[in-house]
Amino acid sequence: MVKLSRRTILRGAFNGAAVGVALPLLDCFLDGNGQALASGAPIPVRFGTWFWGLGVTEDRWKPTKIGAGYDIPHELKPIEAYKDKITILSGFDVILDGKPNLPHNSGGIGIRTGVAPSSPTLPAPSFDVLIADKIGGQNRFRSLEISATRDATNSLSGRGEGSLNPAETSPINFYNRLFGAEFVDPNSANFTPNPTIMARRSVLSAVGDQRKALEARVGARDRERLDQYFTALRQTEQQLALQLEKPAPLEACRIPSKPADTTPPNYQIEHVIENHKVMAQLLAMALACNQTRVFNLNFNNGASSLTKAGSTISHHQLTHEEQIDGKLGYQPESTWFVERCMEAFGVFVDTLGQFKEGDGTLLDNSLVVAHSETNFAKTHSVEGIPMMLAGRAGGKVRTGLHVAGGSTAATRVGLTVQQVMGLPVDAWGEGGLHTNKPISEIMV
Repeated sequence: MVKLSRRTILRGAFNGAAVGVALPLLDCFLDGNGQALASGAPIPVRFGTWFWGLGVTEDRWKPTKIGAGYDIPHELKPIEAYKDKITILSGFDVILDGKPNLPHNSGGIGIRTGVAPSSPTLPAPSFDVLIADKIGGQNRFRSLEISATRDATNSLSGRGEGSLNPAETSPINFYNRLFGAEFVDPNSANFTPNPTIMARRSVLSAVGDQRKALEARVGARDRERLDQYFTALRQTEQQLALQLEKPAPLEACRIPSKPADTTPPNYQIEHVIENHKVMAQLLAMALACNQTRVFNLNFNNGASSLTKAGSTISHHQLTHEEQIDGKLGYQPESTWFVERCMEAFGVFVDTLGQFKEGDGTLLDNSLVVAHSETNFAKTHSVEGIPMMLAGRAGGKVRTGLHVAGGSTAATRVGLTVQQVMGLPVDAWGEGGLHTNKPISEIMV
């Protein structure tokens, strides 16, 4: 029988520095039923959030049928292939208790902290931080925050009192943080990654012999799973290398100076979509390797600054300036951006679903809360803010439902996910957002 630990790491030398590559969850780490670790401990359950800005057009997004087998309106079409894995939450309100509605802030902050804010800062810990305190302490990263728009302030995670967990914005930096070697410039106290070396030689090259030895020791299913994992890692490395190429064909790569500092926020949606795709793949590998169990991924910002190629008009501008088409009954150009956001969420769900774990997938062993910060952006409404859940949390939640909140507090979602993730909490939120009613329909 193969003697391997869940903590096994392939180690090697890379550019003179020691590196390690963690392994995904293999059958040889599990019990005979494929439903727990060999030690008897359960397969880890991960928790995360996925955010998109500027809401939806409610009657084009909200299903009419409640419960299982919900219908798919136009703005949900991009996730139709994943409807059995996604639960739609409609009719949940952020109750402001007479406080002013801070456009593009009150909704998201209220959902995450359970408190109607008086300023555009977090007044209390976000529920992902509370969950990370419970389940994230034994991992390399307590949590990972990511923004596809290259804006580090695009985050709704923090401990309150104005604190914010800044988001990682660069796929290259994120890759180096998770899997790359530690390069040290002797003339600088700052760490600067070397993209040229990264493009020419991957971390996998440093552990090639150990990888071959490991594959020879495990069973057929684990070899298949290792091949899938290492292929995905290699493909991501190659994808990142391509982003460093100059147009001149004779020079394969260029070395940007301090890419995280000098690369300005880029809101062109075509770039954001690609950025999101790469970072979602990296995040999935980090989760599969148990480097973290908690994450927050923001596709765009609340006052969405997304633009189309060839246009300077932002998504945000369109929500306010574009007229509702008299024949269509909605804002077609603004809705186009909503559909791209839904497509991106579908990509994220699919990415988690591609990683096999025991008899299920990484998605099955995760719980993801997706939400926006407003319902109809033209009016900044915080009633009925669209939300979705993906993943079964290791069998603790039901999926493929449409749950109608009936204008109850949006904090019911936060209370529910905290309870699912094992926090001993009976009630959560303040004022009108205080609730002791979890969403029982989704809980097993």
